[in-house]
Amino acid sequence: MLERHDTLECLNQTSSLREKLVKTHMVLNSHFPFVKRIAVAIYDPKTSVLKTYLHSSGKEDPLSHYQTTIKDAPSLEALMKQGNPRIIKNKVTVERGRHEHTQRIGREGYAASYTLPMFYNGIFFGFIFFNSSETDVFNETTLEQLDLYGHLISLMVINEINSVQTLVAAISTASHMTHLRDPETGSHLDRMSRYARLIAKSLAERYQLDDEYIERVFMFSPLHDIGKLGIPDQILLKPGKLTEEEQMIMRTHATKGREMIDNMLANFGFDSIPDVDILRNIAQFHHESINGRGYPAGLSGNSIPLEARIVAVADVFDALTSCRPYKKAWSNEEAFAMLKRMSGEKLDTDCVRALIDQQEEIGQIQEQFKEDPLG
Repeated sequence: MLERHDTLECLNQTSSLREKLVKTHMVLNSHFPFVKRIAVAIYDPKTSVLKTYLHSSGKEDPLSHYQTTIKDAPSLEALMKQGNPRIIKNKVTVERGRHEHTQRIGREGYAASYTLPMFYNGIFFGFIFFNSSETDVFNETTLEQLDLYGHLISLMVINEINSVQTLVAAISTASHMTHLRDPETGSHLDRMSRYARLIAKSLAERYQLDDEYIERVFMFSPLHDIGKLGIPDQILLKPGKLTEEEQMIMRTHATKGREMIDNMLANFGFDSIPDVDILRNIAQFHHESINGRGYPAGLSGNSIPLEARIVAVADVFDALTSCRPYKKAWSNEEAFAMLKRMSGEKLDTDCVRALIDQQEEIGQIQEQFKEDPLG
């Protein structure tokens, strides 16, 4: 009996999706050393936005934290509609550099590319890009092998994101029950999750955040108030000011949220999902204050997880600019002024600045996810 080393044994190990992609790239390079970069972009059907998600290049990626609408990438939009891969044997002669993503890739010296669209049950999911340092290398023999690796990578990506989406769906179903009892609407969750993504993306360079982290913050932030399921109606729905005792009960929703998430993770077998602590931290710590006077743990400053600081700013801003039974919606300018007053006391200064600096993007989100007058 002969023993043989499994070159893709790394895929059986517990590691992040990016680590698996890097190791898969290393195996691929033993056959095709000219493939210098493998990258994955995922598609958000709600906004028609294509977002960078993963890459395998050892250096800083030219397209990290990048997004564009699919309409602003017409060649990729055609691939999405046709469902076919694309070969560019020589980018210099084919691409004219009109789009930012094309220019960034070109500046890094990638000379040719193979693009494979990803589909799951017939639904478009995103793209895998194989970038080469040499021209005219994607012949039929090479492409047959890249197709196999491409579908393997696609399955890895889809499997992980589906696991996360299943978890989010399970908790969102419970969260929806909360919002049937709560004046906040689904539009609030759509907006605040996208504000959270804006903040995380803006802080990426300062805090060394990768695209996976940014996407997790976006996906998990709508679940921040899941613990309100455990708050009695007479407190959750009380139109007037809460008593001190009622406030104490309301504050337990942060701890209850963490407990509910832990139970769901165990029941669904999702404890092994990478970065799931981001979800736990968002639920438990989004009411902590920079000055240490928040709850439930009285954390202060940088001891508060970054994702909780991000969600706190996104949540407060949307609460201020949204209409509620007990108040009118504030203007963005009024809300920005309030965020500045809360900065350094209740809210994180970097997160506040990151949101305020993106007023054009905020307006686009508000226009796209307008409040439903019927709730």
